[in-house]
Amino acid sequence: MRLVTWNVLWRFAPDWRARERVILSTLEDLQPDVIGLQECWATADETQADRVAARLGLHAVFAGPSLPPVPDPPEHADQAGVRMGVGLVTRWPVVRVIEHALPVSHRQVAPIALEAEIAHPETPFRVIVAATEWEPAYADDHLAQTARLAELISARNGRTSPTFLLGDLNCDVTQPEFAPLDMVASDTWAAGGGAPDAVTLSSAVPFAPLEAVKEIDRRIDHILVRRGDGVAVESVAIADAPVGGIQPSDHFAVVADLRLSAGPGG
Repeated sequence: MRLVTWNVLWRFAPDWRARERVILSTLEDLQPDVIGLQECWATADETQADRVAARLGLHAVFAGPSLPPVPDPPEHADQAGVRMGVGLVTRWPVVRVIEHALPVSHRQVAPIALEAEIAHPETPFRVIVAATEWEPAYADDHLAQTARLAELISARNGRTSPTFLLGDLNCDVTQPEFAPLDMVASDTWAAGGGAPDAVTLSSAVPFAPLEAVKEIDRRIDHILVRRGDGVAVESVAIADAPVGGIQPSDHFAVVADLRLSAGPGG
């Protein structure tokens, strides 16, 4: 199956409507089976995950709040009353959802990690979608959040089916915040032969957040799988191409094609 993780930049500038059209077009071309969305928007009537699912004929789940905080006051009318969160879009039905508040000591609101069990007809599996802290001044929260995600991905509770983390983790595999996850999960990018110098938050994007000094020009978006889960990674890629001159997000999408087996070590 094909997994994608993508930070889609909420309703931030530039022109979120034009960017969303390109996001939908890109995902339609990729034809993923599972998508983790970070900086996903939600109104009282619908969510961005719902829009993606409707376009691709899939199932959707949304959870929030998440990072970053929404602008207060809104930067434009289309942001007013709109929530920030994470979304999961999947080809197979979602049979259970758990929302986990990640630890915070500096912010007023804890970001939510979305955990879901997916009813794949042959090998049911679990997916966690999350976005973590990025501010250098909040590095203690950043580390606490990746440590909590490591606990969530490693928990078995009698399950033998695979567990994946689709996340904007705001760190690459060399940074200290990644270390808790490295102990319990495998990086599908490395397993699939991805280039060691690949980046997913690039200063070449015209509206890249250059102030994100810990994250810029690094591979900070990840598809991880719990160690020992018997998953074979066949290929990986980064979707970084603009469409019609429009860059869909400041982050690039990460793609992993893999094969499931029935249980750990299988």
